[in-house]
Amino acid sequence: MEMGNYDVKQEVTDKYSLRGRVFHKLREDILSGKYEEHEELKEVAIGEELGVSRTPVREAFRQLELEGLIQIIPNKGAYVTGITEKDVKDIYMIRSLLEGLCARWATEHITPEQMDEMEENVYLAEFHAKKGHLEQLAELDNRFHDILYEACDSKMLEHQLKDFHQYVLRVRKKTLSNVNRGPKSNEEHKQIMEAIKAKDADLAEKLAHQHMINAYNNMVQKGLHEAYENHETQT
Repeated sequence: MEMGNYDVKQEVTDKYSLRGRVFHKLREDILSGKYEEHEELKEVAIGEELGVSRTPVREAFRQLELEGLIQIIPNKGAYVTGITEKDVKDIYMIRSLLEGLCARWATEHITPEQMDEMEENVYLAEFHAKKGHLEQLAELDNRFHDILYEACDSKMLEHQLKDFHQYVLRVRKKTLSNVNRGPKSNEEHKQIMEAIKAKDADLAEKLAHQHMINAYNNMVQKGLHEAYENHETQT
């Protein structure tokens, strides 16, 4: 009897781990632009590609629909909706508030190790900006935000911000490849870092909030539609 219970639990665990693997792979593919808007996602083909049965694929589809990344039409199939320009605007407006809160909490909870890594990140980014190494600059930009999210010491806030970050990563990479925005973004990171180091929660919150507004405004100036249409040219 005990062996039977163990087998059931193991089966449930395996099923959910498969669903999770399929979900994250499909979400990454949708956000990276592998699938076009309105393209049909076929259970059998995806199952064969990932080496799983149709069940975890179907479960992953349901989760993707909850996140608004696909639409399931009964008796027809699952179709990609992706992230629209309005979605990006909404995400950045929400992120501007949450990143401000994150920076505020980071002034209270950041560890000496995290502070050291944040400082090193900013100075490395300055070096690569002067050299024109835009790919490294984009990677360091991503890592700066990860450090900030970890430093707030809130699993709930960190999870939410990392999800939002993933949703707009494709557009962010495009705009950070701009020779002007990369260095400006890092200068804003430096100001946020200095405010956190000085334990100035009000200033850190204000700067992190404005950093997101600036990032979004830069995308609008550059042409958000263009960033979506030309995603294949991204680094």
